[in-house]
Amino acid sequence: MLLIFIASFDTKGTGLFFQKRVGLNGQSFVIYKIRTMSVKDDSISRFGSFLRTLKIDELPQFLNVLMGTMSIVGPRPDVIGFADALIGDDRKVLEVKPGITSDASIKYFNEEELLRGKVNLDYVDRIWQDKVKLNKEYVENWTFKRDLKIILTTIKLILKR
Repeated sequence: MLLIFIASFDTKGTGLFFQKRVGLNGQSFVIYKIRTMSVKDDSISRFGSFLRTLKIDELPQFLNVLMGTMSIVGPRPDVIGFADALIGDDRKVLEVKPGITSDASIKYFNEEELLRGKVNLDYVDRIWQDKVKLNKEYVENWTFKRDLKIILTTIKLILKR
C-alpha cells in the first residue's frame, strides 16, 4: 500500500494502474500494476523507474492471481490489439491463464533497454513474434518442474538488480 501511495504523489495520478488485457480463452480482464508513468506527460517517473527496474510495479498482479484471472507462471497477457493478431497455432497461448512471469519475461527481462530509441516495428517484428513462439512452446510443453524453474530464475534476475 505504501508503494501505491508514493506512486500517487510521484505520478500525479492514482497509484494503481488498470489496463484491459486478454487472458484465458481470449476473454478480456483488468490487470493491476503500480502506476509508473506521469499522468501529465506519459513519461516514466523517477520512482516509477525504480519500481520497473525491480519489477515491483507488477506486485498488484497477485490480486489477479487471487481473482483467478492470472497465474504466477504463464504467457504474459497482451493488450487487445496484439492478442487479436494471434492466428492459427499461435492462439494456443490463449488456452492457459496468463502469468506474472514466463520464459519470454525472462528472456526479455531488460526489454525497455532493448527498445530504447527504437520504433514500434522493432517490437512487433522481432520481440513480439519471439515472445509468441516462446509462449506457444511453454503451453505445448508445460510441466510443474518448468514452472518452478521459471519462478526461481525470475527471482534470481530481480535480486541481481
